[in-house]
Amino acid sequence: MTKIQAHLFRQVLSAVVIIVGGLVMMALLAQGLSRTDLILENRQSALTYFYIVMLGSPQVIALLTPLAIFVGSVWSLNRIHKDSEIVVAQAAGMTRWQVASPLIRLAVVCAVLHLGVNLWVQPAAQRAMREAVAVARADLAAAMIRPGQFTTNGERLTFYAREQVGGELRGVMISDMTDPDYPTDILARTAALVTVEGRPTLLLRDALSQQLDNNQQLSILEFDQYMFDLTDFMKEDSELILKASDKYLHELFFVDRKDYFQNKEADGFLAEAHARLTTPLLNIVMALLAIVSVLGGDFSRQGYGRRIGLATGAAALILVVQLGLQSAAADDPALNIVQWLVPLGVIGGLSWAYFRRGRHIGRRPPREGLPMTRQEALA
Repeated sequence: MTKIQAHLFRQVLSAVVIIVGGLVMMALLAQGLSRTDLILENRQSALTYFYIVMLGSPQVIALLTPLAIFVGSVWSLNRIHKDSEIVVAQAAGMTRWQVASPLIRLAVVCAVLHLGVNLWVQPAAQRAMREAVAVARADLAAAMIRPGQFTTNGERLTFYAREQVGGELRGVMISDMTDPDYPTDILARTAALVTVEGRPTLLLRDALSQQLDNNQQLSILEFDQYMFDLTDFMKEDSELILKASDKYLHELFFVDRKDYFQNKEADGFLAEAHARLTTPLLNIVMALLAIVSVLGGDFSRQGYGRRIGLATGAAALILVVQLGLQSAAADDPALNIVQWLVPLGVIGGLSWAYFRRGRHIGRRPPREGLPMTRQEALA
């Protein structure tokens, strides 16, 4: 690149980085607020909370990058064009392609990075995040130990402890509804969470068990120590089902037809696979929209508010249409081809408007009765 092209590239790159950073921070803040239950309900550490929130950043960055490309490009081009830097570049003999190439190169780089995030980084991060959330929610010790409160694990287990002193619970009550016909209530003076052969277990001391027998008579048993196995109550939380956003590209295209869940969601997986491949093209679409809105017409010191406004509306419409097509393609796989046609068609149309039709914008007619000057011929 020439010095002026490198200057344009740096101007747009700095704006894109700042805007992406700002938008991502806002998105992560909103996402983090939805994860506060990890601390409030599951009593996880702040480190676990921030780890899970950060694992969601690749998906947020991929979603916001095209929008940041558009905003950063429009802002930078509008500023340098109003400062006559573009006019100076054109007066120095730079063609439309040479002026626009720094932005298009940046858009292509972002598209390649976006594709890499979609294919490898996002599914890896989403899997790690889902596993971390599952582990946090499956931590029965953190979920149940809330002194002075009744807590439940589904509809089968109700737990209460009067207080906690160190690692010991006092005044414990457990209601086991695994068998609704024969519920069991257990009272214990103290309890401690231990691991027996890798299985989470509550060690109850001075325990009293009450249960209805086959004759519907109350059976009461007393124990000095009683082992209450928690494994069965963790089975539901331990099952981890990967969603479309968690799968790699080959897993989306080639589903296991023997798996009921995958077979049921096969069309949705296919729509997600095509979206992973087509959304990076939106970076180029947004860059071309910015170029056409600012550089596609005559120079004006009063700004390009009208053209930028129209381009902003078009950018929002394209993003909404692309997201809508992905959702619609999950119900009708025939629409997957439209996910490709929309960005490719817009890229073709904007390229023609700027590089072909744009060559005639602002051209002055030859002076009547006189041959055109060299400058008029090149205009």
